[in-house]
Amino acid sequence: MNAAELSRTLADVVETAARSVVRVEGRSPVSGTAFSEQGHVVAVNHTIDRDDVDVGLPDGRTVGARVIGRDPATDLALLKAEATDLTPAVWADLEDARVGELVVAVYRPGRTARAALGVLAALGDGWRTRFGGKIDRYVEASLPLQPGFSGGLLVSASAKALALSVSGLVRGVPLGIPAATVKRVAQDLMSHGHVRRGYLGLGSYPVGLPAPLQSTLGQTTALVVVSVEPDSPAAKAGLLLGDVVAGVDGHAVSEPSDLLRMLDEESVGRGVVLRVVRGGEVRELRVTVGERGRVA
Repeated sequence: MNAAELSRTLADVVETAARSVVRVEGRSPVSGTAFSEQGHVVAVNHTIDRDDVDVGLPDGRTVGARVIGRDPATDLALLKAEATDLTPAVWADLEDARVGELVVAVYRPGRTARAALGVLAALGDGWRTRFGGKIDRYVEASLPLQPGFSGGLLVSASAKALALSVSGLVRGVPLGIPAATVKRVAQDLMSHGHVRRGYLGLGSYPVGLPAPLQSTLGQTTALVVVSVEPDSPAAKAGLLLGDVVAGVDGHAVSEPSDLLRMLDEESVGRGVVLRVVRGGEVRELRVTVGERGRVA
């Protein structure tokens, strides 16, 4: 393929993807991606500061939309626009993707679509955001961060949507939320308005352990309990202010994010054992994980 043929191919890719990318009037104009013909649009949560917004469609119309669900842990939101003729993105998995492949970012900060060409800079395993959200794979692109980038698409040379583009999960880094994550979270938000996650009902803060406990527990820091919500799983299990949580089911915890990572969808309703230091003594408390309430 010569340069002219490659150029035409990429232009076709952008034209195809742009049919699924809309403008969302959030804090400032950002992008969103059509998820269903019936008006569902997936967008980046931190860019939308109210529940009722306007959405600019690819055909030039502007319609109203309402946020019907948010998941701050993965930074995704689902909107329902007043339109029934959207063109949903055609998603593709990342099984055959390779670092170095061309990728096109397609986004819509204004009436017309914009595009940027780059490469897949990194592909990694699944990871957890600092809020405990499960991202199925780490996807990073070497692309310039431009206004409106978040909520658009990272598209392969075959015009398949590999990921939703986002800049807020790791500050200043152009990342993609892979198709598997987008579809899973969007379906939960469509069905329930929130994503099921485990909940203990405690607030914690890292604290250094004295030398004898470091030796006993094999770790230097743990989590001191600074709040326990009434009637929460933690309260029902007898956890007290000032207790120090050192582990969950045999896994050491030293940061609140360690605890969040263990409270995923699969943990709801499951019994877990907390290793707790109280009054200098190490004891175990069994807790049944609850379900975290909806996040507005």
